[in-house]
This record gives sequence, C-alpha cells and structure tokens, in this order.
Amino acid sequence: MDGKRYPKAGCTDNGTKIKILKANQHRYAVAALCRCLGISRHYAYYQCKTTKRKSIAHYADKILTIFKRSYQSYGSRRIRFALQQASISVSRRYIARVMKSLSLVSKYTIKRYRGYQTASNSSVTANHLQRKFDVGSKQQIIVADLTYIRVNHCWNYLCVLLNLSNRQIAGYSVGQHKTADLVMCALSQIKQPLSSLHLFYSDRGKEFDNQLLDKCFNTFNIQRSLSKKGCPYDNAVAKATFKSIKTEFVKGEKFMTTEE
Repeated sequence: MDGKRYPKAGCTDNGTKIKILKANQHRYAVAALCRCLGISRHYAYYQCKTTKRKSIAHYADKILTIFKRSYQSYGSRRIRFALQQASISVSRRYIARVMKSLSLVSKYTIKRYRGYQTASNSSVTANHLQRKFDVGSKQQIIVADLTYIRVNHCWNYLCVLLNLSNRQIAGYSVGQHKTADLVMCALSQIKQPLSSLHLFYSDRGKEFDNQLLDKCFNTFNIQRSLSKKGCPYDNAVAKATFKSIKTEFVKGEKFMTTEE
C-alpha cells in the first residue's frame, strides 16, 4: 500500500510471528509488520518488552538492603529514588516484583481512623499561614501539633514543634496528659531566642488555648495563627511528620513507660 515490500506471513504460530517481527523491525514499521502478520500491536509490543525484563535477582540484594535500612518503611517509589541516587535506573514495576518475590511489605498502610469531636479553641485568630509551607530561611515559623502513642495500654501524648524554614524538629515533649503544660515544655526546648520567631501556627486544640501561652507570645512578640476547625490539611506538614514518626519508629514497638 505504501510502496514498501513487507515479509509474507506464511505461518500461524504466534511465537514464529514474533521472531519474524523482531528480525525485521529495524527495516519496517512495527504497525505495518503487525498488519502483515495478523497480530495486534499491543501483543507485539508486550512480547518484545518481556524479553528485555530484568531478572528478579538482578538488583534484589540492593533493594533488600535499602528496604532494611529504611526500617521496612520504603515502598517502590522511595526505593526507586534511592536506586537513582546510586545511578541505578529501574522501573517501579520491577521493584514491586522484587518486593513481592521477597515478601517485603512496607509499614505504611491505608487504614483510616475516625476521630471524635471535642471542644476546640473558638478564638477569632485568623489563619495567617494559609498553607504556604515553603517560607524560606528568612521567616522563622513554628508549626505545632500533638499526637498520641500507646504506653502500657494507656495513651500518652507527644507534642512536636517543627521549624518550617528547615523542616527540623525544634522542640518536643511527651506526657500522660494533653494539656498546655505539654506545649510549654516543648516550647522551652527551642534553642534559638524566642524573640526571633515570627509566627506560631497550630490547630484549634484546647491545649493551645491557654493564658500562659498567650502571655508568652505577647512577651516575645510572636504572632499567633490558627487553622480552620476540622481541617487537617491546614496543618499538613505536622501531620506528615507524625506519619513518619509513628510508622517508622512507633509501629511494632511496645512501650511500657513514658520515658521509653
């Protein structure tokens, strides 16, 4: 039809047709060869691709090492990124096949928990941050939040203060009660002068609604910022930090005391 001469399909075996296609794909278009041989392009491309697939054992040791080094938390995405850092280029599908063959399952799960409604801070303080988490190094903004950890069949609470400029934990405290004293204890651990802080951002939990905190912020001229009620996305950086902490270091561990 297009003036070219194509090889004739004188066989009915698909395996032989694929061999003919591979032998002639450097001379003719794959679409034209598929029409001549009477096979679909999807089947032809798949068969050509499967012959080039790496064996499971090719990078299995490296993938296993990265997985163990990540406290069994890395999935195919993060393992692929780690391999790219080592100048090894493989697909996520290959990594997933290797992980499946080695029975490697990331700690991260898709479980969801429904929380219960509690009293919240009804202050008229606005959300000055507005989810602008990339603040650079000029502004010193502290993001605060609390989470719970099971200790000897009881809940203990972890308060973390995160510095948005470098995404490092500036202070933290652990206690058996979810109170403003827990927040003050974490605030006292910040090594830099409190007068250098520009903004203190948190959700509307009652533990952040306290006269002692307000007096501290007024003394050091720190602006307050509160998220919208019932909107965890406004405090996404803190939630992501807790996800990493609880998945990689808390999950599977049994703590008997608060000190542990």
